[in-house]
Amino acid sequence: MKDEISPLKLDTLPCLEAKALMRQFGGLVAVNNVSFTVHKNEIFGLIGPNGAGKTTLFNLMTGLIRPSSGQLVYQGEEISQRPPHQIATKGIARTFQNIRLFGNLSALENVMIARHIHNKGANILSTLLTGLLSLPSASRREQLNKQKAIALLDMVGLSDRAEEKARNFPYGDQRRLEIARALALEPQILLLDEPAAGMNPSEKHQLSEFIREIRQQFNLTVILIEHHVPLVMGLCDRIAVLNFGKLIALGEPSVIRNDPSVIEAYLGNE
Repeated sequence: MKDEISPLKLDTLPCLEAKALMRQFGGLVAVNNVSFTVHKNEIFGLIGPNGAGKTTLFNLMTGLIRPSSGQLVYQGEEISQRPPHQIATKGIARTFQNIRLFGNLSALENVMIARHIHNKGANILSTLLTGLLSLPSASRREQLNKQKAIALLDMVGLSDRAEEKARNFPYGDQRRLEIARALALEPQILLLDEPAAGMNPSEKHQLSEFIREIRQQFNLTVILIEHHVPLVMGLCDRIAVLNFGKLIALGEPSVIRNDPSVIEAYLGNE
């Protein structure tokens, strides 16, 4: 199985490496000896049937669960045993298959919460004291966070609804808000778990263009799980295919589309 760089001029520096990753839940092997490398600025797709291990792999990448064996290496540093907040601070952010917004908070507040991870140099006690005493540094930091949050909402087309509660947004707008919140973490890698779920064809096309734009604007590496095959084939530089927890194919879309094992396990003859 040949691991090829896309003909696009991508940075060949390894950004994230999975090395013989295994994850077992009792007798179930959800991720089985999976290895691959994601390159900097690449849009990398993960596809496969339901239950293939895709979301489990995302959970491993973001520290929600830890591997039974194997390693995850991010920019040369082994991160397999790090908790989620440390991984987020280092530059890996994600969205979820089931949207996890704070429904009773406004769109602006949802994004600003993510901005607080960048309040560097202050522990929880000092941050609380600074806020309670209304010190100038707290006011300046909050104003900066608000400005950046509004800019992100504007980028996803939601700035005119910044004060509206997230629960009142239609499904597609909630997806965009969740991406804005993830971008507020200022990630190097953005993981998108089924971002096109529930979208109509026009919205899916807009989403593809949007992902390309944020890749360029924020110098991002994007890894996405998606069941809409045309979107993946048209958007991704390379694609990895999982089946029953195993990596069965890895390569450019043209290679994946014609791979017999992928056709049998997932794509079908159509």
